[in-house]
Amino acid sequence: MKKLIFTLIFSLVLFVPFAQAEYPERAVTFVVPWPPGDLEDVLTRMIADQFQETYGVPAAVVNKPGGGGGPFPGAVEVAVAAPDGYTVGSFIIAVPTIGPQIGIPELNPNPFEPLGIFLTYPFVIVAGGDAPYDDMQGLAAHANSNDVALGHFGSVLIPTQVTMALARNLGFSFSSDAAFDALDCNTLASGDVEVMNTTLQLVLPCMDSIKVLASIGSDRIGLTPDVPTVAEIAPDLNISLWNGLFVHKDTPQDARDKIIAVAKKVALSDAAKKLAAETGALIYWQDAEASNAQIARDLETLGRLE
Repeated sequence: MKKLIFTLIFSLVLFVPFAQAEYPERAVTFVVPWPPGDLEDVLTRMIADQFQETYGVPAAVVNKPGGGGGPFPGAVEVAVAAPDGYTVGSFIIAVPTIGPQIGIPELNPNPFEPLGIFLTYPFVIVAGGDAPYDDMQGLAAHANSNDVALGHFGSVLIPTQVTMALARNLGFSFSSDAAFDALDCNTLASGDVEVMNTTLQLVLPCMDSIKVLASIGSDRIGLTPDVPTVAEIAPDLNISLWNGLFVHKDTPQDARDKIIAVAKKVALSDAAKKLAAETGALIYWQDAEASNAQIARDLETLGRLE
């Protein structure tokens, strides 16, 4: 009898599935493929802090700037990580739209799916305060008889493509261009470039000594209401620069749901509203379905930039 009971118990142990630990059970990393300090970094850190507070596990932002490679080296790190929700990408529009097209095996086909988009950058085209022009039309006239160097975050990135396409639309080209990890007040003051496209936040400290020529997107920025948008100047170039959270397509839904819950809470918080008011950024939460639709529309617009 004892032998029979032992056999039954042993059989039950063999066939009862092992309980899986509930996500998250260990540290979660949010990869920002840029240096610290810009809007996507600030907001992602807010999300990581809230994630840690909500679920009681460490959560940290790791900055992986790629220099002239833009966000793509950082995106590769997320692509090759285990698809378990413990490595999350905080990516700009270029990662899912341009990444699969530029010959990086880890990004083609696109390995990511959006959790949601939470930020539209106040991206601007700026020049030094002593520039002999005040707007894009003036820049065009000046560039037709003078060398003008452009600074950007990467030649394949959408702000750069928009800026180059706008130049063609206005009948000029830049004499040279170069990629930088940071495009701030010091970049212009150093004389490294005459014009650059960057986020408004990075040049807010020197607004009195620079000229904002245009903003990239369809809506004027609240902090520069008199500056026209690229879409106003050239309607076919109507595309916004956004940032969202992405995971590998094989990431379990329960992990996605928990990351989304925290990110949405942060994006709709009073702290996020305050940051938006201070920087001119649009901060919101656009769910995965709407984000996929946004990416599809942006791919159509990108086809017109070539």
